[in-house]
Amino acid sequence: MTTSPDGAVTPETPDPRPTPPEVPAPAARPLVAVTGVTGYVGGRLVPELLAAGYPVRALARNPARLRDRPWAGEVETVAADASDLDQTRAALEGVGVAYYLIHSLGSGRRFESRDRRTALTFAQAAREAGVERIVYLGGLSPESEHLSPHLESRKEVGEILLASGVPTTVLRAAVIIGSGSASFEMMRYLTERLPAMTTPRWVDNRIQPVAIRDVLRYLVGSATMPAEINRTFDIGGPEVLTYREMMHRYAAVAGLRRRIIVGVGVLSPRLSSLWVSLVTPVPAPLARPLVESLVHEVVCLENDIVEHVPDPPGGLLPFDTAVRLALQRVQDADVTTRWSSASVAGAPSDPLPSDPDWSGGSLYRDERRTEVDAPPEVVWEVLQTVGGERGWYSWPLAWRVRGVLDRISGGPGLRRGRRDPARLLVDDAVDFWRVEEVVPGALLRLRAEMRLPGLAWLELGIEPGTTPGRCTLTQVAIFYPHGLAGQLYWRSVAPFHGVVFGGMQQGMKDEAERLSAAVATPAHGQRRRQVG
Repeated sequence: MTTSPDGAVTPETPDPRPTPPEVPAPAARPLVAVTGVTGYVGGRLVPELLAAGYPVRALARNPARLRDRPWAGEVETVAADASDLDQTRAALEGVGVAYYLIHSLGSGRRFESRDRRTALTFAQAAREAGVERIVYLGGLSPESEHLSPHLESRKEVGEILLASGVPTTVLRAAVIIGSGSASFEMMRYLTERLPAMTTPRWVDNRIQPVAIRDVLRYLVGSATMPAEINRTFDIGGPEVLTYREMMHRYAAVAGLRRRIIVGVGVLSPRLSSLWVSLVTPVPAPLARPLVESLVHEVVCLENDIVEHVPDPPGGLLPFDTAVRLALQRVQDADVTTRWSSASVAGAPSDPLPSDPDWSGGSLYRDERRTEVDAPPEVVWEVLQTVGGERGWYSWPLAWRVRGVLDRISGGPGLRRGRRDPARLLVDDAVDFWRVEEVVPGALLRLRAEMRLPGLAWLELGIEPGTTPGRCTLTQVAIFYPHGLAGQLYWRSVAPFHGVVFGGMQQGMKDEAERLSAAVATPAHGQRRRQVG
């Protein structure tokens, strides 16, 4: 209504424009909890969830292992062991969706009972904490065959979670193609290192590989499934191939000559896994479950997942494209997580190298100090590049022999390499070591994951020098023996420390002084910029 100057009241002229409909505010994303964040898939899922707008709570037994992750400052980190009911229940309070990405792949004996116990504990904790959905990534397997122990365990874990009383999405995938995936690296090294090979019969079994990008998309999309959904979904890429075809096509994408592959029927999964461990960086305890899964034909039996997580506009990534993207990441040193990320020796109760003798046993130490005619930043550059292709700066044959012995005994050996050739982060694997601590410019502590009758560390440190442009390189090898075998081991290798560790320190000193002397030259400056 409007009022004219003479006081008359007239009705308002209706607005001819249609009233826009009220747009509801976007629903707040539920808090998401992710287990297995130190592993290959979990470490990649977290940034995808953040990008999709989910607040994330990362569960880890040792949150310090997440300190250097690029997303560490964007998530809530909670210390929790998934096998501890009280810790897990508390960690899941207020969580809407919980991702269960825990398994004992390659972890040795009694893994089935450990996986079963942890899944039952997590299921109870999720139910009691009021979690609205569990999402689990398992393994694709045929329904009517006798399964390998690891596939049977993955299947059992899925069934436990489905029976938890919490709506659960179980995704089952076969071979995952992505930089750093154990399955991808096994195929990559077999193909690259063997122009001709005899292989088991399973190379002609059908497989439906899937790109890691599509796996992550399915995982993120599963968070919004309706409450009534409580089932298993098969997920796979757009192609069904044999392992033989996968190796041939990998060779084509990588620019290699066509491989000669001759199948034979005498190689059992155990023998095959030993053969794989000799040729690839994947150690036998991990290679065996991977090989055993290939004994079966692993092809999706349904594609119902598209009803809840539609395919992207361009479709699922084809095998060749997934391989090309993975190789590009490898070449660019942009591998964010690797299969080796999930394998950690030791337990939270194990001593630290700083613990005194009364912590439960003697600590043996081999300490060395060397003055280096190079500034601390140059020496740190050298320390950051130990292992992998660069090696250990002393007696290469001795390191190779130790690596071979470790592989034979079931350890990782030297072939595990590094995730990044120029930079180390806490929790990175470096050959048969694990990065336990990094203090930039001051300390690099490595914890041994080789097979030993005890625990071992190698600390490399830098102390300021007495004059500018100089510093002191410190090197401490520490061993915590287990029983008589550990005592005998230390005494048997101690005579070689002067050659191995002394040579290593001299090699690092020489390399640092060489780099320092060449800093002013244009060629070196250009090289330094490219590396950085």
